[in-house]
Amino acid sequence: MSIPEIPADDFARRFNLRSPNLMWLLGAGASAAAGIPTAADMIWEFKQRLFVTQRKVSFQRVADLSNPNVRSQLQGFIDSAADMPAPGSEDEYAHLFERVYPAEADRRAYIDSKIAGAKPSYGHLALATLMRAGATKVVWTTNFDPLVADACAKVYDGTGFLTTASPEAPEQGCHAILEGRWPVEVKLHGDFRSRQLKNTSGELRLQDENLRRILVDSCKRFGLIVAGYSGRDASVMDALLEASNGPNGYPAGLFWLHRGDGEPAIRVANLLRNAAEAGTEAALVRIENFDETLRDLTRQQPNLDTTELEKFGLQRRRWSPAPAPRRDGQWPVLRLNALPILDQPSVCRILNCSVGGLSEARAAAEAAGVDILVARTRAGVLGFGKDADMRAAFKPFGVTEFALHSIQTKKLRYDSGERGLLREALSRALSNSAGLELRTRRTADLLFPKDPSAPKWNGLLQSVGSLGGSVPNIPDLTWYEGIGVRLDWADDRMWLLFEPRIVFEGITPENKAAAADFGREKTVKRYNRELNKLLAFWAKTLSSSDASISALQISEGVDASFRIGVHTAYSWRANA
Repeated sequence: MSIPEIPADDFARRFNLRSPNLMWLLGAGASAAAGIPTAADMIWEFKQRLFVTQRKVSFQRVADLSNPNVRSQLQGFIDSAADMPAPGSEDEYAHLFERVYPAEADRRAYIDSKIAGAKPSYGHLALATLMRAGATKVVWTTNFDPLVADACAKVYDGTGFLTTASPEAPEQGCHAILEGRWPVEVKLHGDFRSRQLKNTSGELRLQDENLRRILVDSCKRFGLIVAGYSGRDASVMDALLEASNGPNGYPAGLFWLHRGDGEPAIRVANLLRNAAEAGTEAALVRIENFDETLRDLTRQQPNLDTTELEKFGLQRRRWSPAPAPRRDGQWPVLRLNALPILDQPSVCRILNCSVGGLSEARAAAEAAGVDILVARTRAGVLGFGKDADMRAAFKPFGVTEFALHSIQTKKLRYDSGERGLLREALSRALSNSAGLELRTRRTADLLFPKDPSAPKWNGLLQSVGSLGGSVPNIPDLTWYEGIGVRLDWADDRMWLLFEPRIVFEGITPENKAAAADFGREKTVKRYNRELNKLLAFWAKTLSSSDASISALQISEGVDASFRIGVHTAYSWRANA
């Protein structure tokens, strides 16, 4: 059985009618906009701290956790330890947290440091506004932060209106729910001020039985909306699954809000299927983020007092486009490594067939010996290429639809299949137009000169001294001066992000750490002036504002063409 799913607008209409009978369950993703790191963010920090302390190396060596090379180095270190959890496993967060900070007091201090100074986001204030209107009665959360309580204090203009229950005092939540004293917040893993913080493997397994029972019983009285929660904790997911068994679970529905086009965790998918098979109205709802969703939901409630939401909107810092750089000797505060995408494809080809996921779709193209670019989404197989080649690749899978697909702007705001397809097409177009070799990676595509001796690379050679060679004392490991590129969305448009970096050929698990050290030595002294020269060179090389560049250079079918602006993004100091 496939995962039941409904569109976000359908969910909003249902919420408008049922909101008093729907509870919320919030995970870390709901607090991300407030600046509190998610479990995934903290997992990488735990790996970083273990690496630095056990390898006895400088923190600066692995300071940039957004760098794929750094993450690869950290994960290689974790993989070398026999007792470490696998990446993405359910107990990865809890196991690493306990390994880094065995003492409960230290774990509490760590959590305190992460939530210090955090303020409610728009989503929290919108949720509190719904609480005050009686449109939300119960909020469950696995988070330690006080953001829901702080939002309620603002909206209610006081702190005595919200009942908060935690593992230390579960009876407060039980009595409040049974007696109908709304609103109620139940912190399943403890409050950040609590003596017990349920965040390690053993502690999670000993989740307070009273809170679990209250959760199960409540899910048989109300429906549930889940937001920002990955389904990582077995104790919570087991309770939700128990409530879904039988015909009485989630009488107002079970709605799991999920970001992006990817599939939810297996536990989540199984829960939704199980609930649907039991006769519950259960569905996955794909959203952009927690704040945007709450904004849409509050708009559906015409009688809300939105005073605090309006204040929040006025207090938000407003940004204006920075002017283009002048030639009068004044420099911007920041020069960014982003070039604007002036034109991009608005349509691609779509076909429906029985092929599996993205890897199977790419394998089908390879087996047919055709040069096409494809992405696999719920809507179908999206692609660029000659029509005959597209049909030939997927003919064995029974093509039932072959048409044009409009690439919607909203699909480009996050890491969707459409954006992934455009990234692949743009990287191919840059390779064609600029004479660059292309190596595709999961997080970024790597480009470096095909012919380093060509005159067009003289400016780069003068800046860095050498464009490639063999890494000393490491057989079969070659390096090249190049860039990593990816697409991102900001200021209501697409941007090409490019990062000067060392590209390696011949990396193995054995030489990965040495390659990272070599790359760091090559780039560590590229300070502002040197880096500015590199950015200027690559910006000129990649830009194509006067002409389009295309991915496949074909005259039939659907190709992907782009125009890239010549000026990188700039930031200027605001006027007083």
